[in-house]
Amino acid sequence: MTPAPAAGLSDHLKHAKQLMDKAVEAVKREFTTVRTGKATTALLDLVRVEAYGNEMPLTQVASVAAPEPKLLTVQPWDKTLMKAVEKGILASDLGLTPSNDGNVIRIPLPPLTEERRRELVKVIHKFAEEGRVAIRHARTETMTRIKKTEHVSSDDQKHAEKEVQKLHDEHLKSIDAAVKGKEAEVMEV
Repeated sequence: MTPAPAAGLSDHLKHAKQLMDKAVEAVKREFTTVRTGKATTALLDLVRVEAYGNEMPLTQVASVAAPEPKLLTVQPWDKTLMKAVEKGILASDLGLTPSNDGNVIRIPLPPLTEERRRELVKVIHKFAEEGRVAIRHARTETMTRIKKTEHVSSDDQKHAEKEVQKLHDEHLKSIDAAVKGKEAEVMEV
């Protein structure tokens, strides 16, 4: 059994784990906004709408639903925002074309082309790399804190550094697993 790290070091390890967990969660959350073959309301989470003099998330000015596997509907709470919502959807890089009937904006999801699938995979890899960078940053910051911790034996420091590295490796693996899963989902025809 490995000895428990000194009090200050265990705080650093906890902090590192929290930062790394947040990075993995952020990546997974961003993955939900990447379009796959099925309609999901999370697709429109990053769409911004010009409303009341501010740019706001679409979800704050309208209700979004997925009544069918290949259709999203958006119903603005304020009818005067219909054009702004449409414009926001068109301006997003989702490649969707909304149609407006005066009450509801319908967004049919066209089947993904091979080229579009490849572009989406690149987006997934970009999100994943941002997560990896955040995890590496958390590791570096924690290693620095461990080195600066006073009244700790060098063995305890080395043990804590190994633990941080282990955390780092585990979190990178979970991002890689999430990437593989999302990639398979996107490339599925």
